[in-house]
Amino acid sequence: MPMHRTVLGMTLAVLALSACSGGVPTLMNLRNTESGPDEFSVVPTRELELPTSGELPAPTPGGFNRADPTPEADAIAALGGNINAAPTADSLVAYASRFGVSGNIRGTLLAEDEDFRRRNDGRVLERLFRNNVYFDAYRDQSLDQYAELERLRRQGVQTPTAPPAR
Repeated sequence: MPMHRTVLGMTLAVLALSACSGGVPTLMNLRNTESGPDEFSVVPTRELELPTSGELPAPTPGGFNRADPTPEADAIAALGGNINAAPTADSLVAYASRFGVSGNIRGTLLAEDEDFRRRNDGRVLERLFRNNVYFDAYRDQSLDQYAELERLRRQGVQTPTAPPAR
């Protein structure tokens, strides 16, 4: 009889846990219907530093606040890189815009993306049951990481952080 109660108790526990899961994951849906805080917009500041000699540093108008976070520089330093040799935002923008820049690129991309999502919104039953159509919609634009890895290796590019084998 105690074995029967144990099995019954375990069955009830499994049923109770399965009742906790609900809904369809909405992370990959094309339209976000949730409202809430953006957990990635909160960045902690550094600790305040006390001067060792008792004198305050000279003010730097237009400079940076020493307590503000610098995630890019911190990551470069943590990985053993040279912070002074890192590309700046200005040099990246200059390199990316070397062939010219469209003045209304954001509006153009917005219109093209809305048109693409409208054409790839899923079939009637997919929309009715809120099936995730993200991967189907963007399948032609996805990168085959293994084919790209082989292409780079054929060119002699070192790939120390290659994706795991299939």
